[in-house]
Amino acid sequence: MPKKGGKIADVAKQTQAQCKKPKLDTAASPSVLSFESPESLFRSLISPIEEEEFFRDYWEQKPLLVQRNDVLVAAYYQSLFQLCQLQELCSQGLHYGRDVNVCRCVSGKKKVLNKEGRVNYMQLKKDFEQKKATIQFHQPQRFKEELWKIQEKLECYFGSLVGSNVYITPQGSQGLPPHYDDVEVFILQLEGEKHWRLYKPTVPLAREYNVEPEDRIGSPTHEFTLKPGDLLYFPRGTIHQADTPQGISHSTHVTISTYQNNSWGDFLLDAIPGLVFDTAKEDVALRTSIPRQLLMQVNTAECTKKLSSLLRRLADSLESCRELRSSDMKKDFITHRLPPCLGSDSDPFTPGGKLPKIDSRIRLQFRDHAIITVEPDQENADEIRRDMVYVYHSLKNRRETHMMGTENDTASEDGLAQTHGLRFPLSHLEALKQIWSSSTVAVKELNLTSDAEKENLALSLWTECLIEVL
Repeated sequence: MPKKGGKIADVAKQTQAQCKKPKLDTAASPSVLSFESPESLFRSLISPIEEEEFFRDYWEQKPLLVQRNDVLVAAYYQSLFQLCQLQELCSQGLHYGRDVNVCRCVSGKKKVLNKEGRVNYMQLKKDFEQKKATIQFHQPQRFKEELWKIQEKLECYFGSLVGSNVYITPQGSQGLPPHYDDVEVFILQLEGEKHWRLYKPTVPLAREYNVEPEDRIGSPTHEFTLKPGDLLYFPRGTIHQADTPQGISHSTHVTISTYQNNSWGDFLLDAIPGLVFDTAKEDVALRTSIPRQLLMQVNTAECTKKLSSLLRRLADSLESCRELRSSDMKKDFITHRLPPCLGSDSDPFTPGGKLPKIDSRIRLQFRDHAIITVEPDQENADEIRRDMVYVYHSLKNRRETHMMGTENDTASEDGLAQTHGLRFPLSHLEALKQIWSSSTVAVKELNLTSDAEKENLALSLWTECLIEVL
């Protein structure tokens, strides 16, 4: 649960050493990507394609193939993950199913060859070499810092969770049957070569994974071979299959994926409940009772006209709505995303530097890793609904559990994933927006009634390492 904000505690007695920001470890090969900002990272990822061209002509529309023939890019891609690193990774306690899948496409179907329990490297090597099985390594950013850096920046860029899987396939073999996914896909070819066939979607921008039989997908719309340093993008719903050609010892690629359940439909599902609740406060039509026994009827077609009318009233209300709430999607993103990548040897975030005072000037830190939401008070169980302001952040998220499901998350007492942040009265909303929207702001200029409230707000954010004092 977020901590309460707005009270000066004993934080003044805490250490005032600066929040440590150690330099990142150098990669095995010089980076060809720009990590100056999320935008520069994405532009360098799809180079030489321009960002504007990508979103105008390709995003959610059609595949993009970037074949580079660049030794520097190829060397950098290879440094992200290699077959020879599997033995060391297996020594860290990998498990079948959770960390690694072993599979092969046989007669158009996926055959899973997983064993039970921990992964034994020699058995994995045997399945790879003798059974021609594909090794699927789940979420390698948990172990590979360079992938952590890339995916953390992409999560900032897209505002959506970004996962990854590594696929290692021996020559003359195919790991998966033709299928489509529910994510936007970026494929980086790391080692060897992979022969790809893409097909026209049967379900454009699909919302779920599905295998498609060969007799339904027709002829490929695209067919090509990826080599080290090449990049491939295709939208969710694109049917695809890939194999390692004969004569190539093996192929290694990483699939970076995003935008799962991140559509307008998902946003509507998230925002409508709050909109209905707020509109019903002002519109009596939404507070009138439904017909007697409506919930007992088999056929409810007669009420569709009434619902249509109420939806139009909601649409009218939406036109004049100042604040559209999307708490669940926002909270899910910030709770499960990667923390900032400051180096594997960095200490946990601790407040440091000068304490904020009423005469201080402050600046927001880690803007891309914090959100503001307005939602019902989670600590008030009485019948009166009271809205509070919550500031959630991902600074204390665990890289080790990223994209691994709720069973691996740091859990709170109620079994839900732990959220990190602060809770404020609704009267603090405008002051928080000041801090978020300004490059710097004076504490005494915050839009709050008293100097004590202003100083308390700044101190609360400082304790979470969300602001620095200039």
